[in-house]
Parts: sequence; structure tokens; C-alpha cells
Amino acid sequence: MNHLALKQQLKAFFNEDIGSGDKTCEALFHDHYQEGHGKFIAKQNGVFAGEKILQEAYSLYDSDIAVKLPRRDGDIVQKGDVIAEVTGKYHHLLTSERVILNLIQRISGIATMTQKVVNALGNDKIKVVDTRKTTPGLRMIEKYAVRCGGGFNHRFGLDDAIMLKDNHIAAVGSIEAAVKKIREVSGHMVKIEVEIEQEQHLQEAIDAGVDVIMFDNMSSEQINRLIDQVPTHILTEASGNITLENIHHYKETRVDMISLGFLTHSAPGLDISFNLTEGTK
Repeated sequence: MNHLALKQQLKAFFNEDIGSGDKTCEALFHDHYQEGHGKFIAKQNGVFAGEKILQEAYSLYDSDIAVKLPRRDGDIVQKGDVIAEVTGKYHHLLTSERVILNLIQRISGIATMTQKVVNALGNDKIKVVDTRKTTPGLRMIEKYAVRCGGGFNHRFGLDDAIMLKDNHIAAVGSIEAAVKKIREVSGHMVKIEVEIEQEQHLQEAIDAGVDVIMFDNMSSEQINRLIDQVPTHILTEASGNITLENIHHYKETRVDMISLGFLTHSAPGLDISFNLTEGTK
């Protein structure tokens, strides 16, 4: 993750939640030097992601807070495992709690879902990749979580690569015409991917000289029938209507990657709690 970008995001998240001040803690803790100890505890099995969040968030909010991390990003955790321990001023631990907890629950859930998918696919020659279907403002963090779960990242944004979808092709008239226009204005470092939803478009994409072909909303049987027609220098991707329950059907398709929007847009958060223990003098 981009260190500076993460700090900027965390500042915005803290400002959103805290506003002009934490009225509860301000009323309770007149002694701002009173310290306590807290633990982040997994309440269900999963994959932890959030090591960098914990380090950066506490460093930003109060650099005197000590953070101990018995679990690292990508580690499997069981219900009851201590993920992290923190020691610092009571009011700082409590005021910063919700932002940090929300983030690590969210991205640990994505990491957990990603690992489930990787395991269900059962073929490490095919990369499980994410999409741009991320929460606005959280893309960098959510895509990091996918990597923690054993997945890979597709493009980060529209400026990352060129992807011709059905509406682009419909607007221009054909795959051939669209690729020709793009090649006239794009640099040699820019990759071009095209979605094909119909079998008759495969040869058109190959003849146009694209770099990646996505089999969109095609069954594993269709892909198995078509994949041998694709030259080895063109990467292949499957996407659309692929779920955790049916992804095993794509294990033998020989595509290079499978992209899944639900890794980020539908993954439930991993249940994690933050509990204060005894105070210190």
C-alpha cells in the first residue's frame, strides 16, 4: 500500500468519526495520562489483514501507543486468537477504536473470502483476481486485502490499462474498429483487453491483436471449447456468473486468470472485537 496515501485516508476517516472531539472520553478521562491495555480478538475463523492499518493508524493518532502484532497480514486466525495488542492512554485507545476496527474487519473479510475462492478453485496456475467493484475511497486498501488472501489485482483504475467492454464496442461498431482507433493514439506500453460474450467474436479479437481476451459470462464448457484457438502470447481471463459454489468447474479451463467482483463488493466482514483489559498506573 502507498504509505502516504494510507495516512491521508486515515486522517480523513478519523476526522469523519471524531469531528470536534470525543464527548464521551472527554467527560470520562480528565486525567489524560491514565493508561490501559487492549486486545483485538478474532471472534470467528478467517484470514487477518490489517497489520499496516494498525501500525499507521496508531502512529498517526498517538505515536506513544505501543502496538504488538502476534499475527501478520495473511495469517490464518481461529476464533479466540489475539490479533493485536495495544497499550496507551485510555481516551486515545477508545476514541480511535471504531475507525481501526471497521477497517480491519472489512479487509480481513475480503482476505478471508479470497482465500476461500482460491481454495475452492484448487488450481494455482490460474490467478484469482479482483475488479474495480470496490468501495469508493477504499480501493487501495481492499485490493491489498485481496493480495493478503492469496489473490491478485486487476487494474487499479481506468488509467491503468485499456479494457473494451460491450458498450465500447457497440458505440464504435466492432472490435476491429475499436482496437484500430486505440492503437493509433496509445503508447506501446499500454495493454488492451477485450471482453467477448459471443463465440464469433473470438477470432475478431485475435485478428485485432489484443493483449488479453476475457471470456465474459461464458460457461466452463464454452471456454474449454474455445481456449485452444487463442495464441499463447494472448492472456485469457474468465469472468461473469462465477461464484464460490461453481468456481471449481473452471479449474480445467486453462485460462490465465478469473476475475471476481464479489471478492470486494460482497465479502462479509470478519468479526473482530476490541477489549480493554486492566489499566496501568
